[in-house]
Amino acid sequence: MAKKAVASLQTGAKRLTKAIKMVRSPKSGAYTFVEAIMDPSKVKDFLAKK
Repeated sequence: MAKKAVASLQTGAKRLTKAIKMVRSPKSGAYTFVEAIMDPSKVKDFLAKK
C-alpha cells in the first residue's frame, strides 16, 4: 500500500525525474515520504526497493 508519484524535470541538457515513495517506519509504524531526483531509467529500481 505504497503511494508512488513521479514528476519529470528538465534542466538544460539533462532530463531528471523526481520520485516520491511512502515508506513505513519500523519503529513507530508511521508513514514517511522519501524523495529523490534521478535519471528516469533508475525510477523503477528506486520504487522497488524497500
